[in-house]
Amino acid sequence: MYSNILVPIAFDDERDVSQALNVARKLLDQGGKITAIHVREHLPSYATEYLTKEQMEGNRAQLMNGLLEKTGNSPDIDVVVVEGRSGHRILEEAERREVDLIVIASHCPSVQDYFLGSTAARVVRHAKCCVHVVR
Repeated sequence: MYSNILVPIAFDDERDVSQALNVARKLLDQGGKITAIHVREHLPSYATEYLTKEQMEGNRAQLMNGLLEKTGNSPDIDVVVVEGRSGHRILEEAERREVDLIVIASHCPSVQDYFLGSTAARVVRHAKCCVHVVR
């Protein structure tokens, strides 16, 4: 069992968030902690120069609300939105938060994934903690 679990969540329609959260709950020690994380990709500077601070904060608030909705607004799950490249940021946050398990959803791999690599594949290859992949 695990005491500190990180569950990365993407807002893709084909991903079933509930399955990853159910697995995390089943593997969680009593008194443990689950953190759901969404990584917002960096916007290029040519795009951000046209956005106001209020628009950027509004976008972040929408992502937080979406993340809360995806987790069922569950009081036992902390939600976090960070910015960066998904694979790298998930790994950085896992280390920073000293998680002992990452539960990550993955789609069935296609030919494109073998050349570019998916976020789940990057996390599996480079995580310093256990990783459980849910399909």
